[in-house]
Amino acid sequence: MQHIIDRFISYVTIDSQSDPESETTPSTKKQWDIARKLAKDLESIGMEEVSLDNKGYIMATLASNCEEAIPVIGFISHYDTSPDFSGKDVKPRVIPEYDGKDIVLHEKDSILLSPSYFEELSQYKGQTLIVTDGTTLLGADDKAGITEIITAMEFLIRNPEIKHGKIRVGFTPDEEIGRGAHHFDVEKFGADWAYTVDGSQIGELEYENFNAASAHITASGKSVHPGYAKGKMVNAISLINRLIAQLPEKEVPEHTEGREGFFHIHKLSGSIEQAELEMIIRDHDLESFEKRKALLKELVASLNLENEACFSIEVKDQYFNMKEKITPVFHIVEIAKEAMESVGVTPIIKPIRGGTDGSQLSYMGLPCPNIFAGGHNFHGKYEYLPVQSMMKAVDVIVKICEITRNKKLQPHERN
Repeated sequence: MQHIIDRFISYVTIDSQSDPESETTPSTKKQWDIARKLAKDLESIGMEEVSLDNKGYIMATLASNCEEAIPVIGFISHYDTSPDFSGKDVKPRVIPEYDGKDIVLHEKDSILLSPSYFEELSQYKGQTLIVTDGTTLLGADDKAGITEIITAMEFLIRNPEIKHGKIRVGFTPDEEIGRGAHHFDVEKFGADWAYTVDGSQIGELEYENFNAASAHITASGKSVHPGYAKGKMVNAISLINRLIAQLPEKEVPEHTEGREGFFHIHKLSGSIEQAELEMIIRDHDLESFEKRKALLKELVASLNLENEACFSIEVKDQYFNMKEKITPVFHIVEIAKEAMESVGVTPIIKPIRGGTDGSQLSYMGLPCPNIFAGGHNFHGKYEYLPVQSMMKAVDVIVKICEITRNKKLQPHERN
């Protein structure tokens, strides 16, 4: 247990936050610090073909120890952390045999990690937890996944009696700002399929995610002295408010769950002359997704007829539901499910209410479901990671490699 704890802590204490405002890849220079360390760690455990390219993408190989033809499988995680909360000077704390009570993260500011608020915390009573000091995020998203993949590869190298095919490992920058797969060389990676190890609680197995688009809407107005504005002023802020009022009231993140889609306004700014709105559109169902985009354009067109073309709109697709690409090769999900069950983990199969590198990779020709990494409360000071969940994730990765070999699948079956 201590070995995996030490490895995880060595990664989370390196600041590797990404930056959505940057145009470089990686988006921050500090991501190179952990990238170089990861490449060295892969070499030190005996991985082959370790590469770190000029965009910060790391790949490595564990050669097959079997003579028969076996599909090449991959495991992928990202090493950047979210820009939503500080990732500088992370000071993780290990709590052995958690007693099920409140955990004081920061005594001075009375910051508590409490099962009365985070109910799932109670299921880890008696286990070893890694928590924050209440001033930063932890970084289990997704340094837990990286730790688990490296530990699993190390285990396979040290136990050659476990037979497996060729295994590829990939670590990416900038996943937290939606760019993790942008420069991923699928052909170089050369896997028939892969798994992102980037889920949350133990047992998560996901092969569905949102279809996603962004919308940028601008309203143009006319500023006139308010005392003499009748019939002359056009207030861009009021126009934007009229648009918002016509959106479905309950189809927003705070009122939806499961496979329910939504419109989400995340930025609003402006003046009388010009106001701007930025939103995201999400839906698991492709037909409903297209209807949402159409509705937004129809509302803008209708308001333009009333207000002499005061609106402009730009809608951009961001990613699509990977279910469309994974369903034809569903055996890769069944392998992960079987692996979990064989090591005593109950699979929790559910749609992702968000995106994943696996979505983009699936549409780039690499089918890529997502499996748990074990952490909770990502992107904030209440983030925590049960060590036993990490260890089970290692077991699942190893078992996936074993099952893939034993299934006698042919490499071409991915298509």
